[in-house]
Amino acid sequence: MTTQATQDVQSVEAQHVLQIYKRANVVFERGEGVRLIDSNGRSYLDFISGVGVVALGHGHARLAAAIADQAKTLIHTSNLFYHPLQAELSAKLATLTGLDRAFFCNSGTEAVEACLKFSRRFWKGSRTKYVAFSHSFHGRTMGSLSVTWDDHYRAPFAPLIPNVVFVDANDPAALSAAVDETTAAVIVEPIQGEGGVRPISLAMAQAISTACAGTGALLIADEIQSGCGRTGTFTYSEQLGLKPDLMSLGKALGAGVPIGAAMFTDRVAAAAAPGDHGSTYGGNLLACRAALVFLDELINGGVLANVKKVGAHFDARLAEFKARHPKVVALRGAGVMRGIDIGEDAGWVVPAALERGLLVNRTSTSVIRLLPPFVITEQHIDEAMGILDEVVR
Repeated sequence: MTTQATQDVQSVEAQHVLQIYKRANVVFERGEGVRLIDSNGRSYLDFISGVGVVALGHGHARLAAAIADQAKTLIHTSNLFYHPLQAELSAKLATLTGLDRAFFCNSGTEAVEACLKFSRRFWKGSRTKYVAFSHSFHGRTMGSLSVTWDDHYRAPFAPLIPNVVFVDANDPAALSAAVDETTAAVIVEPIQGEGGVRPISLAMAQAISTACAGTGALLIADEIQSGCGRTGTFTYSEQLGLKPDLMSLGKALGAGVPIGAAMFTDRVAAAAAPGDHGSTYGGNLLACRAALVFLDELINGGVLANVKKVGAHFDARLAEFKARHPKVVALRGAGVMRGIDIGEDAGWVVPAALERGLLVNRTSTSVIRLLPPFVITEQHIDEAMGILDEVVR
């Protein structure tokens, strides 16, 4: 796999790029649909999709045309002025999420930061506590890291913001006990992504709803990975009956173009004033145009319907896989967000699958995470599961 091109790229990166990523020994140069092609011309089935980002696959013709058209029309003006695309995108997101207003930024992490800030802004200093969950991951900025559970991410950057309480994600009673009249907000991933593709239970969802209703605490739903249609509904909160006050979106929203959105009810948004927050690039025309293409393809182009269809096929193939491999201790997820827990460090699976032409990644030590583009077919799932079958066997 090591070619001169790969060696040249690695040599320059070793000198000039901050060394915080453990990269696979491959250089990708282009993509076609659900496949990536490396510098040797070898094709790989992509079940990472840029860590849940490339929802419409690689080289999507309509998205590429819209980006090119927007790039030669107008890319960015700043939030000092109006442009038509933020208005259109915010209205569509309000309809899809049930939340009234959007703040546009450049990533999911920034959307979490906005939710954390404005959940405190709502209380005007009278409440400062956040309640978060074991196995949670909300990002790597100081605020989002403060409500991220794993000490591996937290410890090198301590001290983080204070007054964050973590509760066991499988213990509704602990959640109920932790949320009180000092709690500004509860923040939850309806399906924990980095934490091992772990959906919260209906019992926990009910406990969250009851605790927030009883104490007035706000609810932040982090739908960065589980949202935008990946689980078969626009948000996974819908499937759990959660009614958040704030919501973070990112990843798939721009289908590869960086964009995030923090969504607010009018009640929470009423506490905001001009100058409270901002983003230089947030909601620029290029990002909004990409998001609008994605949403139209998702809702009107049959992509969400495809997620539901292939999700059922995923269920069947994963169940067969588990039956064949006793080391599989759990299958988790929904739609095209799946985790296979093998009960041991799954790091060896990633390079073995790569060698056979399949891109997957490992999370939460023991979990093989599958986040393919929304446009995969049943045949792609069969191909991927066949390769994993060979790897694990």
